[in-house]
Amino acid sequence: MEITVRGRPLGADLARDAARLAPEVERDLSARMAAHPELFPASPMGPVAGRLSKAIAYGAPWHTADELRTSARTSLWIFAVDWLVDHRATEAAEVAGIVERCAAVADGRPPVDPLTRFLAELRDDLAASSLAFAEYEPVWREELLRMLQAMRREWQWKARLGAGGAPPAAADDGDPVPTTLDGYLAIADNFGSAWVNAAHWIATGDAAVFAHLDVLRRAGRVVQCALRLLNDLATGDRETVWNDINAVALGVPAEAVKARIGDLADETERILAPLRRDCPQGANYLSQQFQWSRDFYGRGHDYWGSL
Repeated sequence: MEITVRGRPLGADLARDAARLAPEVERDLSARMAAHPELFPASPMGPVAGRLSKAIAYGAPWHTADELRTSARTSLWIFAVDWLVDHRATEAAEVAGIVERCAAVADGRPPVDPLTRFLAELRDDLAASSLAFAEYEPVWREELLRMLQAMRREWQWKARLGAGGAPPAAADDGDPVPTTLDGYLAIADNFGSAWVNAAHWIATGDAAVFAHLDVLRRAGRVVQCALRLLNDLATGDRETVWNDINAVALGVPAEAVKARIGDLADETERILAPLRRDCPQGANYLSQQFQWSRDFYGRGHDYWGSL
């Protein structure tokens, strides 16, 4: 695959770097899946390590495999929690419990189950390997909790639609299922890329990134909205079978979704343009994340296997 930033090829050398990195990343992800078999059933998780490793490697081929370990493992953990919340939990209390246990581990308390043990590994590894974690741990925790709360809210919407599980508690009655893109994108944090970004930047420790972190996080959240919609366009058939929430299934026309993705691309570039000189690595990372996902989902690909 051609590596591009802002639509321009970065050259064959980086393409070769990405092709070399992907198997290294895949081996590490496969090892983590084997270490936590309860979280990664062969069906539907079988293809995840191979497909995710390419996204990580081709998304930032200027890094080493060690530098990409945090973002790769963090992304892998999201598949585990997404599986448990979206497809295993049958009651609101189960989802609330997952969120509460993960929040406790994010605060430094000991893990109590396979999901939180893997999360504790992520936290401990980042704390041990990055001097920046002590300062930026609140950012890491904030993004994690935003993702978990968005997943919880999505589950409540699904329950309200009768897609499985008990109806949400009465306290949630003021949160109707949205029928507009703006309403739907209120839970775009459930995609998790903003949390992955925070973990990656903390792990790699680029001073320029930290100097512009607020702007990069704002751009990353715009990219995350676009990735949520790209995923929806590509995986609508699977999500219908799996009873997942999807922008198009909620009644938003596909053409409106595509138009919003274009708008989000323009907004991303407006935010990142001033950073191209002083923070090129941070800006390029988000640009390539967008570009890779646009190509991946645009070809109708998906990370999950079959149930």
